[in-house]
Amino acid sequence: MAQSSQVLNCTDIDDILEKYYLSPFYAFEFCVGFPGNLFVILGYIFCLPEWQSCNIYLFNLALSDLVFLCTLPHLSYLYAHDQSGISPFACIVNRYILHVNLYSSILFMVWLSMDRYLLIKHPMKNHCLLKRRAALIITGLSWVAVNVEVTPMIRLMIQDLQNGNMTRCKDFASLNGDINVFGYSLGLTLTGYLLPLLGLCVFSHQIAHLLHVQERALQRRTSSYKRPLRVAVSAAVMFLVLYSPFHVLRNVRIGSRQPWAGLKLCTRMYIESLYIFSRPLAFLHSVINPVFYFLMGDKFRDLMLSRLRKLFRRKELQQEPA
Repeated sequence: MAQSSQVLNCTDIDDILEKYYLSPFYAFEFCVGFPGNLFVILGYIFCLPEWQSCNIYLFNLALSDLVFLCTLPHLSYLYAHDQSGISPFACIVNRYILHVNLYSSILFMVWLSMDRYLLIKHPMKNHCLLKRRAALIITGLSWVAVNVEVTPMIRLMIQDLQNGNMTRCKDFASLNGDINVFGYSLGLTLTGYLLPLLGLCVFSHQIAHLLHVQERALQRRTSSYKRPLRVAVSAAVMFLVLYSPFHVLRNVRIGSRQPWAGLKLCTRMYIESLYIFSRPLAFLHSVINPVFYFLMGDKFRDLMLSRLRKLFRRKELQQEPA
């Protein structure tokens, strides 16, 4: 009887976390992140007269985050209702967009760091990769690469939905199909996360090295150029802190379900619980990213602040008595 009660309790953990942790956390991320990303996108469309390579990367990053955030209300509802009562099409689209955003965000942040490094090295913007056409090509290839990475997940989701009579919309780590889920997850971790993270670290190191050389040559601190270094390092730290637990626990979760793992049911449930904790934390990047738009887009920030000042002054003038 005691053993049966223990099994019952440990199998209930994931349901409790999904309903009382995932659901409200996703709702919170939507409420905070959606206005910030929408504000940035509208600002780029209506306030930025001339687009540079940096602005193209930032706009695509904001667009990716905004589309992803639009899926969170649906996911919040889904987990509040035991992952049931959802159309298969909506399930596949939501999961697909989620993972496309997951890997496109860090990739666009790599290109932003590269852009800042090249701008410091070539202040006159005479490097070919600092041109708008190059940024558009890189952006297009990035979208293609991320979609190619995530496309096999569609087949997995369709097979899993068919096996479950189209009733439960499961997370990637809980899918079953004829694709090796563990191998596929390791491949996504390597190509979608570890390689871009390495790129962020390399560009951060190169920016630091370049600034150090400039300081020695000029014998003074170039404080105005230190901001790109702080931004690149902050981006690398953000993705390291938010993405690492998610990817490690996702692979451990998938590995724990394999026959060769030989783990007990409760052990697998505890691993899944830790993985559930890591998921909304990984998606916090969509809430934090708008900060980088203001730190990296100099003209955009100045234009937006100027527009806001004019708006507030206009309101103050309207409120003054005649």
